[in-house]
Amino acid sequence: YRDDGFISSMDFLKRPLEQYVRRMEVPVRVVRMEQRSGLIRARLKGASLSTGQVITFLDAHCECTIGWLEPLLARIKLDRKTVVCPIIDVISDDTFEYMAGSDMTYGGFNWKLNFRWYPVPQREMDRRKGDRTLPVRTPTMAGGLFSIDRDYFQEIGTYDAGMDIWGGENLEISFRIWQCGGTLEIVTCSHVGHVFRKATPYTFPGGTGQIINKNNRRLAEVWMDQFKNFFYIISPGVTKVDYGDITSRSSLRQKLQCKPFSWYLENVYPDSQIPRHYYSLGEIRNVETNQCLDNMARKENEKVGIFNCHGMGGNQVFSYTANKEIRTDDLCLDVSKLNGPVMMLKCHHLKGNQLWEYDPMKLTLIHVNSNQCLDKASEEDSQVPSVRDCTHTRSQQWLLRNVTLPEIF
Repeated sequence: YRDDGFISSMDFLKRPLEQYVRRMEVPVRVVRMEQRSGLIRARLKGASLSTGQVITFLDAHCECTIGWLEPLLARIKLDRKTVVCPIIDVISDDTFEYMAGSDMTYGGFNWKLNFRWYPVPQREMDRRKGDRTLPVRTPTMAGGLFSIDRDYFQEIGTYDAGMDIWGGENLEISFRIWQCGGTLEIVTCSHVGHVFRKATPYTFPGGTGQIINKNNRRLAEVWMDQFKNFFYIISPGVTKVDYGDITSRSSLRQKLQCKPFSWYLENVYPDSQIPRHYYSLGEIRNVETNQCLDNMARKENEKVGIFNCHGMGGNQVFSYTANKEIRTDDLCLDVSKLNGPVMMLKCHHLKGNQLWEYDPMKLTLIHVNSNQCLDKASEEDSQVPSVRDCTHTRSQQWLLRNVTLPEIF
């Protein structure tokens, strides 16, 4: 034990922690890194020192319930290539109130490669034949809490040690598990509480964005094939980040004979916000005004915007998909009544108010349900596009342009 600045600066994590764990009923060993290395490398260190058949990773700010571990181990016993997560219950960071988590959500991600919880889709409910005690196959995991066979963890390449501190490692290992022959599950009979903090209590050397962008760039380059472009055009700054050498991770993918990301989207995550088939990916530009659709950083249930085209991706990136949706991330342009407004609602994949027909000759975007055309902004609101009866005027013509990233291709 050394109090020389290489360990946590919080007093209660020094000698008091050592004294506390010595009094516990089960053997607990505290291993300290010689210098700050971040979550990813700290977990790699812990895994390398482990001796059990199964490794279980938990955040420090967790509380396990009675009987939480047995359901996880049982799944791994049935198939050593199954990686399992508990349902994550919520512990308030204000009052420490304990609230049961839901078995009706699973892990996904958006175009910015942010992990998100989404409702368990009907196809997964059907696969389980309505039995909610059966594990949920989840496309991604939150990353803080999971169990994995120790040998299998080594076989599939542990963590990417080229990633720094924290961020992106949960999606990277999720993609890798599925693409390389494993299975990722949420075991509904296992519950572990987790304190969800309002703010991160630690710093990221060089800045949060720099670290997370580097990590996400590494996972995109190795695992996402051409679909990485969804990420790059909505987060163009990522392409300027030095992401290090990925040779060993690319070699790992070859060695394990992992499937392409298109397979993952088709078979594991068909509900993904990144569509597998799309007509265009980039700006949607009005011919008359030379302005572009823009989500204006607005959220769900708000109007879509229109603004001067800036050609920088980001908020002006839309996809027109094979399902004839106009999407900005997980939101679709939706019109529920004549003459609008044009709203951004969660994509429901049921067509209806979210079905648009693009005519590449006439350059029109027809909202099929109302049989009206997407038009420039009205005089009443200069930053919101409108829908009007189709008149074949230039204000109802739109160019769907694909964004290119020459520094990547």
